[in-house]
Amino acid sequence: MDPAVASDVAVTAADVLAAQARLRRYLDVTPTHYAERFGCWLKLENLQRTGSYKVRGALNALLAARERGDRRQVITASAGNHAQGMAWAAYRLGIPAITVMPKNAPETKIAGVAHWGAAVRLHGESYDEAKAFAAELAAQNDFRLLSAFDDADVIAGQGTVGLEIAAAMSPDVVLVPIGGGGLASGVALALKSQGVRIIGAQVEGVDAMARALKGDRGLRDPATTLADGVRVKEPGHLTRRLLESLLDDIVIVREAELRETLVRLALEEHVIAEGAGALALAAGRRVAGKRKCAVVSGGNLDAGVLSRLLSEVRPRPPRKPRRRVRERLPLPAAKPLPLPAGLLPDLDTPSPSRHRTRTDITEELLA
Repeated sequence: MDPAVASDVAVTAADVLAAQARLRRYLDVTPTHYAERFGCWLKLENLQRTGSYKVRGALNALLAARERGDRRQVITASAGNHAQGMAWAAYRLGIPAITVMPKNAPETKIAGVAHWGAAVRLHGESYDEAKAFAAELAAQNDFRLLSAFDDADVIAGQGTVGLEIAAAMSPDVVLVPIGGGGLASGVALALKSQGVRIIGAQVEGVDAMARALKGDRGLRDPATTLADGVRVKEPGHLTRRLLESLLDDIVIVREAELRETLVRLALEEHVIAEGAGALALAAGRRVAGKRKCAVVSGGNLDAGVLSRLLSEVRPRPPRKPRRRVRERLPLPAAKPLPLPAGLLPDLDTPSPSRHRTRTDITEELLA
């Protein structure tokens, strides 16, 4: 989105509530799960339609456009998950859609887009190159160019994740992965008024939003990372404006931490997450909170990548849980109370609880 346009666009919590009303007919609420070994709740968006939260924003954008009477064909650029969400939403609504994806997009995501009937164009080696090509096609053919994150309807749709978290639990901290900032902006709009801290997570060398919020507007090529879903060179202008006032902090995660967290999720919690999906939980290890919730944003991971990670990464064993046993104080010493005369024990009478020997039994039989 153009910076001048972004400054005039307003997105509020009311837009998130309107998105929830639109999406209720089409999408189920995804579960929350407590990962005991991580000490953190998980919002399992990897179990969402198309395996990612992205379908929320794409579907809300198409429904809102239909309400406004916009019938143009839709084109979008995506590293994979937004394209799948757009393809599924367009299929459900009977709308033709075109998706532009980088040539190095995961095969499972390309196959997912094609499965729902959307046209797939592979262009460039990164999301930003695919986005530029999609913008050219939109200008030439009068298509509607739908951003994967820098769009008011998309942001409102992603914010429904935050509403579901609030309905399921009462978090004090919510951690979200950040690429272009659509998910973080929407969740912050939904939860910030409730006093929830919103913490973003980015990968070392793929931290365009963190640098932009510090005033560094220079563009750098993002590093190669397992979290291909957040590998964005230029963050959104609208999302940056929202996060400047709503985001509490951003945690930068090392690539080794991300890989270890993804493997631990699979082995210990039996949750399959893609790189970007494990990013928020990896950042959660550095964030204090009594009721933390990390958004597992997606689970579209190539089987070959998962197999290689399981064979290469040896995660450290988790710390054993500490049992908190309340210390019992000894009872105060009490003096024995004197017994009445009739209740004094007769020392000559054998106690019934005394062990009877064979001699005792023989003497009783002969008596």
